[in-house]
Amino acid sequence: MSIQGKKVIEILEKISEKIDENKAYLSELDAAIGDGDHGLNMSKGFKAVVEKIKDDDGNDIGGILKKSGMALVSNVGGASGPLYGTAFMKAAVSVNGKSEVDINDFAKMLDEALEGIKMRGKGQADDKTMIDAIEPALKSIKEGIDSGIEVKEILKAAKEAAYKGVEHTKEIIAKKGRASYLGERSLGHQDAGATSSAIILETIYEALN
Repeated sequence: MSIQGKKVIEILEKISEKIDENKAYLSELDAAIGDGDHGLNMSKGFKAVVEKIKDDDGNDIGGILKKSGMALVSNVGGASGPLYGTAFMKAAVSVNGKSEVDINDFAKMLDEALEGIKMRGKGQADDKTMIDAIEPALKSIKEGIDSGIEVKEILKAAKEAAYKGVEHTKEIIAKKGRASYLGERSLGHQDAGATSSAIILETIYEALN
């Protein structure tokens, strides 16, 4: 199964809607151990993405993702803007000039995005960040491709792996960002960035189902 650029734009629109629906929840999670504005910032950022790509002809998926990344960097406050923006811009490079993408391209995009996030935020798994949702999802996608599983099942497993990662953030101490100042007091709290990453992966699964 492969999708064209216009479908990518449609998925980004759906992500914007889903983030907006969850903005209060995401900000509530963030308020416990961070600045309390993650949901509002992400909603603002993805609305800017939708505005930026609304007239795009869909012929270059790399271009769509690059525009999206630039919109996120410019419009999302705090650490999330540079991290999500870098993720999208790194993903863009792997599909530059392509008018359609398949599950192998998606794995490459997510791989590049994850490396960009790690490089930009100097983070790793178990730091209680978005990496804790994205890394297990990517591992699940690669395993699904190797096993020859149907694309929809691969995306479903990836979404589930991301949410397991989100649950895991409750069990670890924050080592990055404002939450890291709390030390052991960050235990028991769910990371907002990991949650927004899982919501994005869930939306991609739903949009292709």
